[in-house]
Amino acid sequence: MPRKPRIFIGVGGWTYEPWRGSFYPESLPQKRELEYMSRALTSIEINGTYYGSQKPESFIKWREETPEDFVFSVKGPRFATNRRVLAESGESIERFFGSGVLELKDKLGPINWQFMATKKFDAEDFAKFLALLPKEIGGRTIRNAIEVRHDSFRSPEFLALAREHGVAVVIAGDSEFPQIADVTADFVYARIMGTKEKPKIGYPAKTLDQWAERAQIWAEGDTPNDLETISPKAAKTPRDVFLYVISGFKEHNPHAAIALIERAEKKI
Repeated sequence: MPRKPRIFIGVGGWTYEPWRGSFYPESLPQKRELEYMSRALTSIEINGTYYGSQKPESFIKWREETPEDFVFSVKGPRFATNRRVLAESGESIERFFGSGVLELKDKLGPINWQFMATKKFDAEDFAKFLALLPKEIGGRTIRNAIEVRHDSFRSPEFLALAREHGVAVVIAGDSEFPQIADVTADFVYARIMGTKEKPKIGYPAKTLDQWAERAQIWAEGDTPNDLETISPKAAKTPRDVFLYVISGFKEHNPHAAIALIERAEKKI
């Protein structure tokens, strides 16, 4: 039987000083923070890989400290995306995948290739970049997502390219960045950025209900009617969903993620 799609919900990283005492118990040793967070959430987006390479031993340690069904999404390196000519990113992409990230094994989720807000859509250059992203390495499927932050990407041509290469377009929720809610791959990757100091869980209950409902609709293979899309809807196919509570009032992000997990589980 086909595997049932899953909804993974989490935050960016696990090391953030204001979480100590507000999310982590004050008595918890810092070295056990990943262990603690991975039992409360179902995924984490690793951000450090955007700034520089990590050691293979680090990926092994993270894999071993987390539950069997836990998944990490990983930021691709800025050296690949912060370029004038993206077609020249091949060496940086190869170096990233050779750095040890595959040591996460079955806990390796999507790779998020994030672009600066100043990067504009150039069809020829982006086509060459997408062609550089591996779909499989050593028998392991690689899921790629691209996070674009310029209005020029609100284009049917860009979405057609993403679909052609099986790459997900990151959905920016509650943020200053353009929201592109079109489904272009066999999974959905969303980053919501609107947590505030009040209420204590970062979002009003109604907004959390909305995002949990959207995650369920994506998992069932459809597109939420309350999110604007640019191109025709993708075929209805069940999909894994990766949803991260990012930025905003970060101190509350783990609490918002937990509230989303509780709501999503009730709907599954």
